Amino acid sequence: MADHTMTTLIAGALATALTAIAVAPASAEEFTDAQKKIQAEHTALVKSGKVEPCFGTALKGQNDCYAGAGTTCAGTSTVDYQGNSFRLVPKGTCTGISTPKGMGSLSPKV
Repeated sequence: MADHTMTTLIAGALATALTAIAVAPASAEEFTDAQKKIQAEHTALVKSGKVEPCFGTALKGQNDCYAGAGTTCAGTSTVDYQGNSFRLVPKGTCTGISTPKGMGSLSPKV
């Protein structure tokens, strides 16, 4: 794959992940202080370039952040391998992770 295409894909995945992290909770509840701290830590890790969000790979209640409408952040996924929740994995490993529902994805699975 050309360097330009790979750079574009990585930039798009990072933008998607950071947007997902920054999304306000879909419920009327506000983030707790602990959730805000976790969110800030995860954002810093992604920005460091050492890890990437890998959608569809977290087990129920073990996602690092974002689990779609009606949830808040870490630990709120409702099923195993939920497509719109992620866990942070070492950079470059996500799409090689195999689950019963398919491979890990750098963007939310529908």
